[in-house]
Amino acid sequence: MKLYFISGLGADRRVFSLLDLSFCEPVFIDWVKPDPADTLCSYAAKLRALIPEEAPFVVGLSLGGMLASEMAKADPKLKAILISSNRTHLEFPTYFKVFKYVPLYKWIPGTVMKNMQSLYTYSFGVKDPDQKKVLYDIIRDADIPFVRWAIGAIMHWDNTESSSNIVQIHGTGDRLFRVSNTKPDHIIEGGSHTMTMDKHVEVSALLRRLTGSQTADGHSGINNL
Repeated sequence: MKLYFISGLGADRRVFSLLDLSFCEPVFIDWVKPDPADTLCSYAAKLRALIPEEAPFVVGLSLGGMLASEMAKADPKLKAILISSNRTHLEFPTYFKVFKYVPLYKWIPGTVMKNMQSLYTYSFGVKDPDQKKVLYDIIRDADIPFVRWAIGAIMHWDNTESSSNIVQIHGTGDRLFRVSNTKPDHIIEGGSHTMTMDKHVEVSALLRRLTGSQTADGHSGINNL
């Protein structure tokens, strides 16, 4: 069974590197260059076009989860699993409104954005030295023009609709998107915003269960959660 993965803002497939995906055939969706006018909705449609299956499982981390949410809203056959992400813009913390109207992300030099390691360490909650190295390597390799577009698209995301074909997984230690602002289907105790790394055992087991359970009529268990 193929399982499609979409990473978070400025990240790539390395953020999923610690997961045990031996139960599936993982397919990592790479970013495509967005048009300046793209919204999360229109960009999600572009990524959906890269997935040939009619009824795929799509796992999205952070930004990837928002894109998976848009895919699920547009296609009821698609099954979306959100990790450390939001179903709608209503789950964003209040301070996000500040960045919408005071777009600092447009003005901060790219080199500065890549070297704010203390901020990333705190926000993403990574403590293990080896995991920090992976995270910092990902940030170092980030495409700054894409990051600027993505932040703007997130700030102006207007989705208020949560589809039934979405499962949301959140960690109690997420400092970027607080679990108190969401109503997740599954909570991982102590999971940070990058819990595909620091809680990779628990996340792997949950993904295996969500994608592997079948009901008597042959439908995936994700629809019954």
